[in-house]
Amino acid sequence: MELMNLYLPHYQFAEEHSLYVPASPARVIDAANQPEVIDDPIARRLIALRELPNRLAGRLGFASALQQRPAFGLANFTPLGRDGESELAFGLAGRFWQSDYGLVTLADAPAFAALDATGLAKLVLNFTTRPEGQGTRLTTRTRVWCGDDAARRRFTAYWLLIRPASGLIRRRLLRRVHDAAVVMNP
Repeated sequence: MELMNLYLPHYQFAEEHSLYVPASPARVIDAANQPEVIDDPIARRLIALRELPNRLAGRLGFASALQQRPAFGLANFTPLGRDGESELAFGLAGRFWQSDYGLVTLADAPAFAALDATGLAKLVLNFTTRPEGQGTRLTTRTRVWCGDDAARRRFTAYWLLIRPASGLIRRRLLRRVHDAAVVMNP
């Protein structure tokens, strides 16, 4: 069973992108697991733009939950696991529609699985690989489950707003993994 289906078998929102990579599945999944590959400068700029109002409020003396925190990134995700050379999964939970993301700190994959999502959204981001021709089909999926109707309504508005940027980030991420896998030592 895919880790995605294990940790988030039901979902209300989903996004999927894929790309052919002329490298083995093992090389591709290894590249997807490198922090420097995941760290995209365009994604950092989009996140900075999203966080700007909250951080500016803090600089002006107003309440800001982001003032003393680093920018949002992969470090905020909980690693959910790796299935050999076929899948890598990460989880995130919170009230993403809030200016500070309303993140819930989760120690590990079992904590993510056990979390009651009432009032929250749970998100799983994964990378999967499958052999294709002389290379690999790399796919990234993002799925979101909202724990109740109120959270779903709030997340829906947020999703409509951020989905174009989210898609751009995912497509750039695939390209970065592609480029890293192609240049990795065999």
